[in-house]
Amino acid sequence: MSNLGVLFALIALVLIVWFWADSLRTREHALRVCSRACKQINTQLLDETVALRRLSVARNAEGNAVWRRTYRFEYTVDGDQRLRGSVIMRGQNVETIAIQSPDGATQFEEDKSA
Repeated sequence: MSNLGVLFALIALVLIVWFWADSLRTREHALRVCSRACKQINTQLLDETVALRRLSVARNAEGNAVWRRTYRFEYTVDGDQRLRGSVIMRGQNVETIAIQSPDGATQFEEDKSA
């Protein structure tokens, strides 16, 4: 393998490790946001997890390209039925939290702290 091939392989490896670490950090932040949102509306986050549903590229407030990730989570009001919610992360910032109410409507909230 030539030196150029080794260099490209190392660059690819570094990019993969960076993406993996960034994804874990963003997922953990999304989990904290979902947990906080559930506590604010007196519900319980089920399974203590969020699941990645969509990944795309978007622009942040400064105009830089960042990953836009949509995570789904489930929560319960009474322990009997599972309701769905989602959180959209633009980079490390929360773009939107969507929470399904028991009557079927969806409430959208933007996180002002991020």
